Amino acid sequence: MIDLQDLGYAIVQVVHNFGATAVVGGAAFMLYMAPQPAPLQRKLAWLVGFGWGAQVLSGMVFGAISHYYYGKFPDIHGIAIAALVVKMLCAVSGLAMVALYLRYADGWADRQRHVAWQILFVLGATALTAAAFLRWFS
Repeated sequence: MIDLQDLGYAIVQVVHNFGATAVVGGAAFMLYMAPQPAPLQRKLAWLVGFGWGAQVLSGMVFGAISHYYYGKFPDIHGIAIAALVVKMLCAVSGLAMVALYLRYADGWADRQRHVAWQILFVLGATALTAAAFLRWFS
């Protein structure tokens, strides 16, 4: 018989992984491929924004599943708490950067758009790195 708790964690992990792929991969594509036209950049900004949204929502669902089955949130401390805070700050900053990009990038110079993608890439890579510390120090 399938354990529903494990199934829940696995499904949420899939969403979390695809969110991470969109966040880091979308920004990396924009940084390392030939310059892309503004409409494609805008579509990728939406993809990265949905990736950050998936990260936020799936992270919350991880906690909710633990709370449902154990009556409390996961017992983390030290490095794991610091890593979780870093991930949360990256997610909020990433969502804010995407919102700024979608609102104002049409009037930005190419260099400004490039810097925005650099920021998004660093935020994604930092969150992904923090995820490893959260996983192994909790």
